[in-house]
Amino acid sequence: MKQNEESMQLRPQFHVTGGTGWINDPNGLVVFQGKYHAFYQYYPHDIHWGPMHWGHVVSDDLIHWERLPIALYPGDDGDKNGCFSGSAIVWKDRLWLLYTGFTENGGGEGIRQLQCLASSTDGIHFEKHGVVIGEEDLPLIYCPWDFRDPKVWRKDNCFWCAVAARAHSGRGRTLLYRSDDLFSWQFVGDIFGEDSLGAMIECPDYNEELSVFLCGEQFQPNEGKIHLNIHTSRWYTGELDYETGRFAVKNRGIVDYGFDFYAQQTFAGDNVMLGWMNMWDRNVPSEKYGFAGMLTVARRVDVVDGALYQTPVIKGETVRTELVKSILSDQAKIGVLRVKAKNLRGLTLKLRQKGENYALLTLGDGEWVFDRSRAGESIVGAEKNADSLAGIRRMPFSGDKEVELTVVLDEFSIEIFENGKALSATVYPDLDADGIQLTVDADECIYCREEVK
Repeated sequence: MKQNEESMQLRPQFHVTGGTGWINDPNGLVVFQGKYHAFYQYYPHDIHWGPMHWGHVVSDDLIHWERLPIALYPGDDGDKNGCFSGSAIVWKDRLWLLYTGFTENGGGEGIRQLQCLASSTDGIHFEKHGVVIGEEDLPLIYCPWDFRDPKVWRKDNCFWCAVAARAHSGRGRTLLYRSDDLFSWQFVGDIFGEDSLGAMIECPDYNEELSVFLCGEQFQPNEGKIHLNIHTSRWYTGELDYETGRFAVKNRGIVDYGFDFYAQQTFAGDNVMLGWMNMWDRNVPSEKYGFAGMLTVARRVDVVDGALYQTPVIKGETVRTELVKSILSDQAKIGVLRVKAKNLRGLTLKLRQKGENYALLTLGDGEWVFDRSRAGESIVGAEKNADSLAGIRRMPFSGDKEVELTVVLDEFSIEIFENGKALSATVYPDLDADGIQLTVDADECIYCREEVK
């Protein structure tokens, strides 16, 4: 096989892709008949966004995924031009998908985004039931051309659904609906009662057990050196009043501090989250390998001290454990690195190193700094702030006396976790770049590397 043919077969080892073609938002995350089902926005015919289908994978352990046939195809009444994002729920031994049907209608204000329903008895073959939240169910102050991404859940023998919307005279909103049977829905209220900071809300996600509200935000302004992506994901903890449809916010923050994270969703049936590990308005170097876009590693989520707390659901076979006095060298481009340190004062970690090229993580001045400017092919987008142009993202450091840093490496990606926070990025170094160099300043430090098989 020629080298370019071998390269065309390259895919992440344990991150979900469509195999070939384009993917974006994770959809319909659910536990059904003993398996984790993950769907995703998928265009199988090109490496660029196109009429959206629902791709489909299943897993027993959230690490190894089996690809199933496409679940939803566009082209029927209500979804003529695309089956956009949505969610899933299990009811009466059936798997139900609530998703946005897209009809282009010439574009502009002629576009219609309305909520559609499909169901399955086996979790593989789906029957469409058409539009269930139509334009007549949307209050007149909101735009039917920006009305999408329903997240459904069940409480007190009722179904509830959060849908992203936009006010005619403003920016993004999130609306709450109620139903007794998934087919007939009534508007309850505007969840936050005010415009988002960005132009539009996307992919709202409410976790009833944790009382956490998640959402994506398009074209939001920079906030210091933290919210630098023009599209970002946010979390809110608080309390939802089901009678008024209002969510009282107690705390808020950013879901992921990296370059490449958006469109987060949690599983119905388990407190686990996936996100899209890519970003709009940027080039995608993996196109030359025949695919574009992937999902993040699964992350267990909780609320600790009022904040969202994430732990990667990934475990491999330990192949190296070593006490680090100051400097350690290793080789791996795929696997899990765990660094445990007491009284950590400084750290430098080079990843995917080949000569003078590498991705770099450093600790200093109370923050983690990730730099991908020398990690291979350039990735550029709409962000023009100084950090973005320099290839940098920052994440707060916990400052704990005992620190555990986890780094998940896969082909084309790096995900970094510390004290419940996460920083995700795609990288495209030389295919044989596998050097690791760790330098630490701490009272004690243990390095562990795991292989994921």
